[in-house]
Amino acid sequence: MRNRLSDALKTAMKEKDKDRLSTLRLINAALKDREIALRGEGEDQTLSDEMILGILGKMVKQRQESAKAYEEAGRLELAEKERSEIKVIEEFLPKQLSDAEVATAVDAAVKEVGASSIRDMGKVMGALKARYTGQMDFGAVGPMVKARLG
Repeated sequence: MRNRLSDALKTAMKEKDKDRLSTLRLINAALKDREIALRGEGEDQTLSDEMILGILGKMVKQRQESAKAYEEAGRLELAEKERSEIKVIEEFLPKQLSDAEVATAVDAAVKEVGASSIRDMGKVMGALKARYTGQMDFGAVGPMVKARLG
C-alpha cells in the first residue's frame, strides 16, 4: 500500500499534476502523523495496510463533510476541490460494498460471532471492521447492526 502511494506521488510529480500531487502529499502527511503518534506511544511505527485504509477512509469522510458544508455556504469551488481530493483518495481504497452486500456482510458477521442481543454489537462491529475496513461506512453500518440485533 505504501509503495502504491509512493509510486503515485512520483508519477504525479513527473506529470506535473498539481492537484493530484497536493492530495497525495496530504495522504503522506496524515500517514507520517499517525506513525509519529504511534512512536510517541512506544509502539512499532510501521503502519499496516489496515491502518492505512482506516486513515484514508477517515480522510474521505472529512472531505465529504467539508464539501457539504462548503455547498451549504455557497462556496461551490471549494466543494469541488474537496470532491476532487476524494476521487484521488478513493483510488487507494477497495471498492465500496453495495447496500445489499453490506446487509449480507452484517448477517454473516452476526452468525459468525453468535450474536443474540444488542450486547453483542461490539463483537459484530469488530468482525466487520477486521474484514471490511475501507469497504463500508461503519457510521452507517452501526444502526443496521443495532436494528438486526434489537
